[in-house]
Amino acid sequence: MTVIAWIVEGTWPACVDAAREHVPEGADITLLHVTGHDVPGAAHGAYAGLLGRGHRDRDPGTRLEHLGAASARQLLRAAAEHLGRPCTQSERSGRIEREVVAAAEGADLLILARDGDRTHLGPKSLGPGSRFVVDHAPCPVLLVWPEAAPGLAGIPPPPPDPPPHR
Repeated sequence: MTVIAWIVEGTWPACVDAAREHVPEGADITLLHVTGHDVPGAAHGAYAGLLGRGHRDRDPGTRLEHLGAASARQLLRAAAEHLGRPCTQSERSGRIEREVVAAAEGADLLILARDGDRTHLGPKSLGPGSRFVVDHAPCPVLLVWPEAAPGLAGIPPPPPDPPPHR
């Protein structure tokens, strides 16, 4: 069994706990972190467009890339330690949701956590990126709450019954 656990700042413990609880011993677990290109890319563009070219050593985008990579490694190390069993750590960069879907190709299970409005049950408990991953994952998905799920009181009432046929 091959399992991918998508590790994201703030919600990763729930994904790792789900892997520990639901994935059998001996399964191949990959902890996946994806760093987006949007922030470093904006910094590269701003520096090149506004501050000129020729001083690549001063480009803030490069520093942001290095900080992102260091943060990803630290997060993956913490997640692996929390998992407490053999696993692979995978770092990717690009469009986050598309990289997650690509990484899940050939997997038997993808574990991810809700990242939207977690105060209510329903579709808004998924952010746009997670919604894309759930809708396009090429394998079964285990979707977990990062904390206790909200109560059922937040479910809207059912629609009214249709009028009887005459």
